[in-house]
Amino acid sequence: MNRSLVIRVPRLVVGLVLYGIADALIIRAAIGVSPWTVFAQGLSNVTGLGIGLLTNIVGLCVLALWIPLRQRPGFGTVLNVLLIGPSIELGLWLLPAVSELWQQALLFTAGLLLLAVASGIYIGAKMGPGPRDGLMTGIHSRLGWPIWRGRALVEGSVLVVGWLLGGNVGVGTVLFATLIGPLCGVTLRVFGVTAKREPRPAGRSLRSAGRPGARAAAQPAARSLRSERYAPALPAFAAALASRLVSRTRVSESASTMSATER
Repeated sequence: MNRSLVIRVPRLVVGLVLYGIADALIIRAAIGVSPWTVFAQGLSNVTGLGIGLLTNIVGLCVLALWIPLRQRPGFGTVLNVLLIGPSIELGLWLLPAVSELWQQALLFTAGLLLLAVASGIYIGAKMGPGPRDGLMTGIHSRLGWPIWRGRALVEGSVLVVGWLLGGNVGVGTVLFATLIGPLCGVTLRVFGVTAKREPRPAGRSLRSAGRPGARAAAQPAARSLRSERYAPALPAFAAALASRLVSRTRVSESASTMSATER
C-alpha cells in the first residue's frame, strides 16, 4: 500500500500542476477558454481577484455541492482544489501575452494537448475525482440523468454567466468542447485508466441479437457507455448517436446481422 502511494501521490501532483499550466496556455492564447475558466475570468473581472485564486474558490464551492449529492471526496479531490489554481497563476506568470494569430494557435494547441495528457496522469492516480467531475457523477447517480446532460446543463450555465461577466468566449471555447473528450479518451487509455472497461462487447452482442427483449436491455447499456465515453463532448453529438441506436435496434432479425457488420 505504501509503495503504491509513493508512485500515485507524485503522479497526482504532477498531473494537477500540468493541468494548471495547460489552463494557463489556453488563457494566454486568448481565443476562447473552457466554460469553467470563462466563469473564473468573469468573476475576476468583477472582483479583481486572480483567475487562479478564483479557480480555487469556485472549486471549494463546487465541492460543497457534493454534500446533498452524497459524494465523498478523496485525497486527490482536495489536492485538485489546492493545486490547480496556483499552477494557473504560475503559468500565467511564466508565459507572456501574445498577439499574433499563429502564436495564439500554437499556445492553444499546446495547452489543449497538455491538458489531455495531464488529465490522464492525475485521473490515472485514482485518488479521487476533481470537484467538477464529482459534481457530474453526483448528478448522474442522484437524479439519474446521463452524464452528458448534467455536464451540458452545469457547464452551459457557468459559460453563460461567465460570458455575461466578461469572460473570454471564442472559437477556442468551441474547439475545447469538441476536442477535449476524444483527446482525453486517448490519453486515459494510454495511462491505463479505461483498460478494464467491459460494457462495450456486451452492448454489441445485444444489439446484434435483434430480439425484442435484447433490444430493451441493450439500450440502457449502450446509453451508459455513451455517457461515459462522450461526457465532455457536445450534447448534440450524443443525441445523434442515441437516435442512430434506436433506429438500428428496430430493424428486423434478418437485417440485424447486416447492421452489425456495417457498424
